[in-house]
Amino acid sequence: MLSEKCLRQIALFAGGVLFGTAGMKVLGSSDAKKCYVGCLAAGLRAKDSVMTTANTIQENAEDILAEAKEINRKRAEKEVFEDESEEAKEDVTETDEA
Repeated sequence: MLSEKCLRQIALFAGGVLFGTAGMKVLGSSDAKKCYVGCLAAGLRAKDSVMTTANTIQENAEDILAEAKEINRKRAEKEVFEDESEEAKEDVTETDEA
């Protein structure tokens, strides 16, 4: 005679086969396919929305970077001008002392 453990394993196997077969029928039905298509369409819409937002953020970041570079360029020009005028003052002072 079969042991209780063996009968239990056979019952679980048979239940799994039955459940798998029923699951395949449900997943292969036209209603399920409509659901899959609807979910995929929603995912594609979400992707488009995320890409639009990402592009907007990237454009804003590029604008900020360009403005920061312009500020640094103007600051560097101002520092060069100040350095040159200090050198000119030193030259004038040296010639006055001579």
